[in-house]
Amino acid sequence: MPTINLITEIPGPNSLALAARREAATPRGASKASALGVERAQGATVTDVDGNTLIDLAGGIGTLAVGHCPPNVVEALHMQAEKLIHFCAIVGTYEPYVRVAELLNEVTPGDHAKKTILLNSGAEAVETAVKIARAATGRGAIIVFEGAYHGRTNLTLAMTSKYSLFKKSFGPFAPEVYRLPFPNLYRRPSGMTEDDYVDAAIKQLEYAFTAQVDPSAVAAIVIEPVQGEGGFIAAPPKFLTRIRELCTEHGIVMVADEIQCGFGRTGRLFAVEHYGIVPDLIIMAKSLAAGMPLSAVTGRADLMDAPHPGGLGGTYSGNPLACVAAIEAIQMIRQPEFLKRAEEVGGRIRGHLLDLQRQAPLIGDVRGVGAMILMELVKNPLSKEPAPTEVQQIIAASLKRGVIAIRAGIFTNCIRFLPPLTISDEQIDEAMTVLADSVRSVEDARATATVAVV
Repeated sequence: MPTINLITEIPGPNSLALAARREAATPRGASKASALGVERAQGATVTDVDGNTLIDLAGGIGTLAVGHCPPNVVEALHMQAEKLIHFCAIVGTYEPYVRVAELLNEVTPGDHAKKTILLNSGAEAVETAVKIARAATGRGAIIVFEGAYHGRTNLTLAMTSKYSLFKKSFGPFAPEVYRLPFPNLYRRPSGMTEDDYVDAAIKQLEYAFTAQVDPSAVAAIVIEPVQGEGGFIAAPPKFLTRIRELCTEHGIVMVADEIQCGFGRTGRLFAVEHYGIVPDLIIMAKSLAAGMPLSAVTGRADLMDAPHPGGLGGTYSGNPLACVAAIEAIQMIRQPEFLKRAEEVGGRIRGHLLDLQRQAPLIGDVRGVGAMILMELVKNPLSKEPAPTEVQQIIAASLKRGVIAIRAGIFTNCIRFLPPLTISDEQIDEAMTVLADSVRSVEDARATATVAVV
């Protein structure tokens, strides 16, 4: 039987009423992708306040690898809430906090001695990684990349790319952040091979150590092994390997931001495992705690111990409820069968998208790693001119048909798929059928508009 069950239009009257209340009570800057009002969710399904059941391909923007409300996580939260809701790790110690740190020290790449600090959000974890790198090296400069998204605080906005959506009107930003090109193979210059393009990007990286900042001034290079908001662009292996080499050569801290691409999303527990590379620090959040607010930085013990006592942490960092959720999520995701399923989910979605690409000129590229899959829409497959309006139209049309999807990309012309990894094959097929219908409806509207203009 189908999963999608629509009894009203989407969004329905109750959703619209709830969205109106939100707009009246909250600032426009805290925008929403749709007027959908959610009442409950389970696995890969969402039930809205009008009683409609939809399939979720957004997964809380990659936060729900273990699905909505997994029973073991719900039970752990219930049991913990009866014992200890909050204490503050600055004041004292409780078992779940310690256990999460032990688990992350165990499952992150590398066999060196490690330590872990727990925080609340991805941006806070990024800032903490920078603080650790600066304290350890005595240097101030940070290197980041075009297309990167690292957060919405002042420092992480300085590190983030995409100006108009995230940074406009919020400056000035933190200094000593240097941004370099990130090799996007789909948008490489016409006539240039992939190898030549990656080699050119490496030369730009090396040149920056003369033209922009001396390596002796650089505390850290922070990179997403697979860019999230930037458009699911995987770092070419040669490029990431060269970053590791330069960091080792110059005593720079290599920081892997795995906030979106970590915890099973790419078919490995961490995306850097695809490369056989061990970063000095690794940043985690999103699916770490099954949707509860928790983030972490794990890294070499000598680096982690560089900040002075009291220099790290916060009032809510490592909250007991978030920690017990993380313990359950980590134990689920680390299982080989779970990681295998992530690859299967990604492969099935990719297959549908490649079939659709052959029929739809709008789809310029299908890419990603594991179950971190995206399609990039272009107005013309030769010029690759971005098609952000069509992205919004397809997302809206899919929502009306019962599928939740979200945008991405430096040009906001991509649709990304980050479903709960507990989604079934049948739900994938059903959702992809809806997506295909939505793409065709937008393609047909474009064709009709072109004929009318002619």
